[in-house]
Amino acid sequence: ENVSDTAFWVAWHRAQEGRRRDALFHDPLAEKLAGERGRRIARHMGIARAMAWSMALRTHSLDGFIRDAVQDGVDMIVNLGAGLDTRPYRLDLPAGLMWVEVDFAPMIAYKNDALADETPVCRLERIACDLSKDAARRDMLTRLNARARHILVLTEGVVPYLDNDQVAALAADLAAQDHVSVWLTDYYSPLFRSLSARGKIMKRLARNAPFR
Repeated sequence: ENVSDTAFWVAWHRAQEGRRRDALFHDPLAEKLAGERGRRIARHMGIARAMAWSMALRTHSLDGFIRDAVQDGVDMIVNLGAGLDTRPYRLDLPAGLMWVEVDFAPMIAYKNDALADETPVCRLERIACDLSKDAARRDMLTRLNARARHILVLTEGVVPYLDNDQVAALAADLAAQDHVSVWLTDYYSPLFRSLSARGKIMKRLARNAPFR
């Protein structure tokens, strides 16, 4: 129905990775968060094999980058468009690390309720913010910038749903923060766009969650 629904789709496939004997990671809370909604979306969207390996590799790769950054001194991680990510619960992180999740208000409320009985491994905070609203986004980043010395910003699976001007504005806002030193984001090549545009999957996404 909307971009936020893709979080349930991704969470479902993250949960399935843990069922493999050679799993790259285990995400026991992903299935709890995805629930029946995630299963139905995954079944409707199809391309299960492609999603399985691509989501597993993306998740595993970013896990490694995050661990390395924390070892290098990152003291705050800001996950913009966090969706149903559970890294603050499943990664081996310092207890004093500050992890901030930012997403639409309904997603934040859903996650707060679903994980109310779970304990994160680090200091976790959630902020409701529409990243497409320039003033709200800048105010949030400015406030977070003042609370840490070495910040990593993560935008996993977020950039495709923004247009070029919005991505440029986000980049400028991050660059303006003197304590934001790392930005992790995924790259969608022209080859990916040309191949994916031929499939039914992009046509289904185009209805309510188009790549822009």
